[in-house]
Amino acid sequence: MSTVEKLESSPTTHEDTRASKNNIPLVFASLMLGMLLVSLGQTIFATALPTVVGELGGVNQMSWVITAFLLAQTIGLPIYGKLGDQIGRKPLFIFALSMYLIGSVVGALGQNIWIIIIARAIQGLGGGGMMVLSQAIIADIIPARQRGKYMGLMGSVFGLSAVLGPLLGGFFTDGPGWRWALWFNVPLALVAIVIAVFAMHLPARGGGHAKLDIWGTVFMAGFATCLILFLSWGGKDYEWGSATIIGLIIASVACAVLFVVAELRAKEPLIPMTLFVNRNFVLCTLAGLVIGVVMLGTLSYMPTYIQMVHGMSPTKAGLMMIPMILGMMPTSIVVGIIVSRTGNYKWYPVVGMFITAVGLFLLGGLETHDGLVHLGLVLFVFGFGLGCAMQILVLIVQNAFPVSMVGTATASNNFFRQIGMSVGSAVVGSVFTSRLQSLMGERVPGAMQEMGPDAAKYTDAFSDSGSQSITPDMVGQLPAKLHEAVITSYNDALVPIFTVLIPLAVIAGIVLVFTRQDKLKDTVE
Repeated sequence: MSTVEKLESSPTTHEDTRASKNNIPLVFASLMLGMLLVSLGQTIFATALPTVVGELGGVNQMSWVITAFLLAQTIGLPIYGKLGDQIGRKPLFIFALSMYLIGSVVGALGQNIWIIIIARAIQGLGGGGMMVLSQAIIADIIPARQRGKYMGLMGSVFGLSAVLGPLLGGFFTDGPGWRWALWFNVPLALVAIVIAVFAMHLPARGGGHAKLDIWGTVFMAGFATCLILFLSWGGKDYEWGSATIIGLIIASVACAVLFVVAELRAKEPLIPMTLFVNRNFVLCTLAGLVIGVVMLGTLSYMPTYIQMVHGMSPTKAGLMMIPMILGMMPTSIVVGIIVSRTGNYKWYPVVGMFITAVGLFLLGGLETHDGLVHLGLVLFVFGFGLGCAMQILVLIVQNAFPVSMVGTATASNNFFRQIGMSVGSAVVGSVFTSRLQSLMGERVPGAMQEMGPDAAKYTDAFSDSGSQSITPDMVGQLPAKLHEAVITSYNDALVPIFTVLIPLAVIAGIVLVFTRQDKLKDTVE
């Protein structure tokens, strides 16, 4: 028998059998829908939030609409990751999609702000699973050597949602109504569920028996809750030195310590401390946390900056984020393809973090009268850097462990990146708000004094209560001196913060130099 005949008659490999059972394009479409839904979950609703509160009441509870989603999502990440390794990922993925679907329906039908908050928490519980399982399921069906191109496409979803979310949120709010920002999720979730049920064939994991680390889960949830609450409330709802914030800080530290103790003693730890023995996991997780801080710290407030400083509508401000997406999406995809073809991955995230640092430097140099072309080029550079780094870090982490631990490792990496996002958004927001109030307090009275008697009509608008309701339209109609005082206050309050973030990106780039270039695995198992 010839060599060719022997090869043709040889038994089908485990990987070949699994690939033949799974319609890869269909399964990947389901995973991408899941990633898109969860990444849109925050951005699409943020635009509609002022209208929701205006219709249902509950201004004092407004922050909980965002916090409930973020908190539930963060807590869900390591739980889904661990359970996926124990009982298999398909049923959990379908469950997560179903939870997101239920949360969307409950919210769309909600008649008061507390129902909306509960609905957002349900969405968050589903969203945490969709985020981590989408990335882990790829490891069940695609070898690490070929996984880069798929991870690149997944990474591009985050950038797409940064633009698509505000645009869709504004479209639904101004058009058919804000509830359609929730109804919009239903057909997408149903399509993803149907594909997962009929086209996804994944192996059972860990004998199919769930052994949840109860104490680890309790302390992890306590740590995430206290951390996110003190970051969300500090400097806004409560003074940083208040008993509430100090208590939350102490509680978060205590829960973190108790979590480590619990994990060292647990038979099936939620986040095994042995993960931190692996050099590539530690370095990539540290870099992922920095990316979370930098990315959300920037993206959360850039649309507001564009509206106020450049006098653009919410929709146009969303469109101005497109250059960042043009930097991020193609780069993420191309880098993934190159990594799949060459097997070399080490230097892309390193270069990406240094380019991100350059992007932050350029953002930190923005001035009020810079043209939109200049702003677009700066956002492009920033997006290009993120596109080189973000999803390749997940691939490196997955390649460092056997597929039986991929869910736990991926979830742990995502958990710390999510913590970084919470820190970035909250800290940048708090510093920005504080600086804005200070600068407005210095510059606006001086501008009004120069205006003389004409300033009287603007006194109420810039009182302590009135200044909270200044809109881009109002700013655009202000007299020249007052207009200049407002837009320079917004500019000088935000852009220096980007400069402060530069060392974080540089440190992350230096840290990633020490990652080990391991061979990408050619098989799933």
